[in-house]
Amino acid sequence: MNRQPVLEGSRLTLRPLLPEDWEALFALASDPAIWVVHPAHDRWQEPVFRVFFDEAIASGGAFAIIDNASGEIAGSTRYGAAEAEAPGEIEIGWSFLARKYWGRGHNAEFKRLMLAHALEHFDRVIFQVGADNVVSRRAMANIGGILTDRTRSYERGGAMVEHVIFEITRESFAKGPLALS
Repeated sequence: MNRQPVLEGSRLTLRPLLPEDWEALFALASDPAIWVVHPAHDRWQEPVFRVFFDEAIASGGAFAIIDNASGEIAGSTRYGAAEAEAPGEIEIGWSFLARKYWGRGHNAEFKRLMLAHALEHFDRVIFQVGADNVVSRRAMANIGGILTDRTRSYERGGAMVEHVIFEITRESFAKGPLALS
């Protein structure tokens, strides 16, 4: 699977994240309100975001999310390594949008684009969400994510944080809220 294709939607385009996107993306990410309920609540700080950005570039699966109307970067997301956890699955995550795109369907649009591409090649897509991140958990439910019994714990911002795993399978995507008619 090509982990960095250009994916075009009606309002957003996902294209490979480039090193020269640093300034524009950090300008968005430096808003502390984006990270308040996120497990990496300190990601708005330049040294913390620099690590995140450099890892995204090195991953070979990261995207800049572009607002089609303005041509500006609206956020970023990425695919994880294929089958890193289990055969037949890939992860979507590391996603954030500038606040002006919240609550307007942009999250669902870029996730639909990524899911449609990934599910051509994999049986299921997983998403890790901080167990206490009620905003992201609600967003996952809204796009048809099914909470599994799998969990992971990571150090985030100096503390161990439990993450729950949601999944969307090829079958659930075809019948779910993001399915194309």
